[in-house]
Amino acid sequence: MHIQEKSEIAESVLMPGDPLRAKFIAENFLSNIKLFNNIRGILGYTGYFMDKKISILASGMGIGSVNIYVYELINFFGVKNIIRIGTCGSIKENVIPREIIVAMGACTDSNFFKKFNLNGYPSAISSWRILRKTYETSRELKIKIHVGNILTQIDFYLEDISNSIKWSKLGVLALDMETAALYLTCARYNTNALSILSVSDNLITKEEISSSEREKSLIEMIELALNTVIKL
Repeated sequence: MHIQEKSEIAESVLMPGDPLRAKFIAENFLSNIKLFNNIRGILGYTGYFMDKKISILASGMGIGSVNIYVYELINFFGVKNIIRIGTCGSIKENVIPREIIVAMGACTDSNFFKKFNLNGYPSAISSWRILRKTYETSRELKIKIHVGNILTQIDFYLEDISNSIKWSKLGVLALDMETAALYLTCARYNTNALSILSVSDNLITKEEISSSEREKSLIEMIELALNTVIKL
């Protein structure tokens, strides 16, 4: 196991990629926090937000890493809802840095789906229940969101990004490295899943935000996720 045994983990988990972001969220948004995991530097905390018990666990980067932690959360700790909160790169001119994307579905250029031994290609889609609650919460908080499809890639550094940008012709909004694995693993084990992503850069316009600006934009995403979880 990659998560400390007998950990106290809530049925709803927020999952940033960065362990330090998990620490930041726990210390700044939750009360009565307890560190339940630090194996391999992957930090996990359980605490309360508006009397709702919530856990936060980092996933690391990429499909392989997120799949490990999602599998263990579901099968070893009985987690029912997982919301990824991370960053992405936009491939649409009108989806600009600092804005938020709620990933309704996730295409992928990986062969992750082959592990399920299917004779076709599964759709990696989010859970309607969390998607609907997130949309309603965004309206209440007056937070602008884009809802649509994204592409989960296996590589971060690409020699040629033109193939990635071609996905925009199919309505794909942005690129990340984790969501398809999250959705397919959760679907396999009947668990609710959603990715809420903050746009850090735009591959079309080349616009990007600084580290300090990124932290500010992440706050809005975190608040959206937390206020959604309390309704689940």
